[in-house]
Amino acid sequence: MSPARKRARTYDSAKIRKAVAAQFDHVREAVGTLGPEQLALPTRLGDWSVRELVAHIGICVDVVARLAERPEPPRAEITVLDWAFGTAANASRLSEAAREIAGRDVDADASLTAVAERLSGTLAGTPDARVLAFRTGALTLADLLVTRTVELVVHTDDLNAAVPGLEVPYDRQALAACTRLLADALAAKAPGGSTEVRVPPYAVVQCVEGPRHTRGTPPNVVETDPLTWVRLATGRLAWTDALADAKVSASGERADLGGLLPVMS
Repeated sequence: MSPARKRARTYDSAKIRKAVAAQFDHVREAVGTLGPEQLALPTRLGDWSVRELVAHIGICVDVVARLAERPEPPRAEITVLDWAFGTAANASRLSEAAREIAGRDVDADASLTAVAERLSGTLAGTPDARVLAFRTGALTLADLLVTRTVELVVHTDDLNAAVPGLEVPYDRQALAACTRLLADALAAKAPGGSTEVRVPPYAVVQCVEGPRHTRGTPPNVVETDPLTWVRLATGRLAWTDALADAKVSASGERADLGGLLPVMS
């Protein structure tokens, strides 16, 4: 079974819809407070500026409305886990698009406000089962929205890291969905039952080949908080650095996840 063929968990669609809208609103409101000097600051994403990061966030959310306007494919082809393992293939194209929008749209706040309006209209009039022609394969609106929680939470963290003093909040449901999808991606990448990865209060998964425990405390345990897990899973934080800074605890001979991370980038 390939990593993406692992059965994906189900999500509460009503909560996911609210989470995507809420997290994007948090970002939009924060961007409205930024001046030209802050928008020109560098980020941890290569040579992207904050302005280019903001443009990318807009693209990631606006895809929902854009795809809903196109003809519907006959059936869904991918799940949220397929999406997680296919993001790297489009990194270059998305980077070019972000640069183009950042150079064209002088008013970042107005641009995000327009995206928010299109998103609201799409969510109000489009059912969960509507199939959308996403670039890596057709998927349902419900699944696309789950992937948007990952994009929004990860890039909210990028934004907070780039602008001193900025503290864009994280919607609880968005952070929960993001954490769970990234944990499930690890379990799909390294199937097994010898290691338990705990990210309280949102996720617990079994992974890594080896002896499977049946009850009691498993012999190999990894535990961390949601934002640290998001950073580890997306390559924002190195495994060795997280251990050194006591951001993650790992016990047992099969608890070293360094060779399995990141699970997506």
